[in-house]
Amino acid sequence: MKSTKVTVSKKRIEEYSGELLVAIVGRDNKGNLIGEDWLKAVLEGLDKYKEFSGKKNEFIQLYPLYEQTKTTLQCKRLLLVGIGDVENDLHTYQQKELLRIIGGEIAKVCKKNTIGKICISLSKRIGYKPSDLAEYLTEGILLGVYQFLKYKNKSSDSNDVYPGLKTIEFRGATNMAKVRQRINNAASYASAANFARNMANEPGNCWTPTHFAESAKEIASKNALKCTVLDSSAMKKIGMGGIIAVNQGSKEPPKCIILEYSPQKKRGTILLVGKGLTFDSGGISLKPAAGMMEMKYDMCGGAAVLAAMEAVAHIKPDVRVIAIVPSTDNMNGGGAIKPGDVITHYGGITSEIENTDAEGRLILADAMAYGKEKYHPDCIVDLATLTGAVIIGLGHHHSGLLSNNDDLVKQLVVAGKNTGEPLWRLPLGEEYAKQIESKIADIKNTGGKSGGCITAAEYLHKFVGDTPWAHLDIAGTAWNFTEKSYIPKGPTGVGARTLIEFIKQWNR
Repeated sequence: MKSTKVTVSKKRIEEYSGELLVAIVGRDNKGNLIGEDWLKAVLEGLDKYKEFSGKKNEFIQLYPLYEQTKTTLQCKRLLLVGIGDVENDLHTYQQKELLRIIGGEIAKVCKKNTIGKICISLSKRIGYKPSDLAEYLTEGILLGVYQFLKYKNKSSDSNDVYPGLKTIEFRGATNMAKVRQRINNAASYASAANFARNMANEPGNCWTPTHFAESAKEIASKNALKCTVLDSSAMKKIGMGGIIAVNQGSKEPPKCIILEYSPQKKRGTILLVGKGLTFDSGGISLKPAAGMMEMKYDMCGGAAVLAAMEAVAHIKPDVRVIAIVPSTDNMNGGGAIKPGDVITHYGGITSEIENTDAEGRLILADAMAYGKEKYHPDCIVDLATLTGAVIIGLGHHHSGLLSNNDDLVKQLVVAGKNTGEPLWRLPLGEEYAKQIESKIADIKNTGGKSGGCITAAEYLHKFVGDTPWAHLDIAGTAWNFTEKSYIPKGPTGVGARTLIEFIKQWNR
């Protein structure tokens, strides 16, 4: 789908003659509808018949004869959207999320009525800054109109396919420069999430480690980033035994992809690591057939990291950002790693393999140990669809967060709230670390059913030392996330926007 153009215009609302005009409507403490002056006659009529109350996320679409009112509008449709009480006690992050959800509902209207161009009035009377309205409505709309149509037949009888939203135009802004800046920010966030969704939607036969690597090279060439791809021979040479072991049963060669953003003046280094498991059969410890099709999504952590790096190149923060995506699939070919095998990770830690389906921690451990030694980061953040256990604990509503640093946790939690991707901290500790002690190696790759999400994180904890580190287990949110108007069925792109927000606001 082609990208949507978002513009700001000086033209009057009354002059808009396009397909859909959107106006946000609030209500005062007496329940009276509040909107712009040009809406006065319309709102009076709605008040009279009590068909629209202006409560949060309430919609009404009108096709009236405006010639009968004092204000003559030229638009074909008028969509009124309720935002609730103008004097509310919502936190800032809740206001942002409400606007994103409204944006997603606007996107649904566009899809339903095959609308390609819309205009949105930036009201100054409903308790929100016009710049906030523009940014978060834009983000919600761009996330909400997302579709993955790459493999759809483009024949002429495919009339049920929405051709996409071409233009969003904002009118009524007083500070146009600020509004433009904010909608550009929204576009960067939405573009990153949609890029991550695209990668995850690709079938396993069309998104291999090689495809991951080629995509990273393309991002680097377009955005002046440095890209390095370690192949199988390079990983064997430096001792990345985890990635090599997981790849043993596959005919697809593994890749370890590294992207670097380095500003001239930097105030520190952030290392991002994303799990790039392009398909997970479970290996010898084979997964059940039911649900295995979804295991093409096991690379969503890597997708989020890669997408965030493209946004970082556009935003240009004053912090160095390194991204590493270890990528392979996990198959059960003749050479596949077996339960009982012992491997040696980068840096020398040995691991006994109890379950070949606990493979994500094996490839992440190599990448984290390598990145820590080579780039000396001030903090490490890894994202992975790592455990089913996190879904048992948190459902599909929060991503799991585990960390050795309280300040890093605070910053990530704020970033998650601001982007509508909430995180919930789970504990670490010696009691959990004991569960992955091995009798014949330094550690083993599972700790039993109890605390499975935590013991998986403790495995990773072994490879970061004293460096501030946070692990985001997105197995419950990378797909089947809490139902929202701007979140599609299937992969959500979760993590990409949180990472961008975190990097922008990061404090050492």
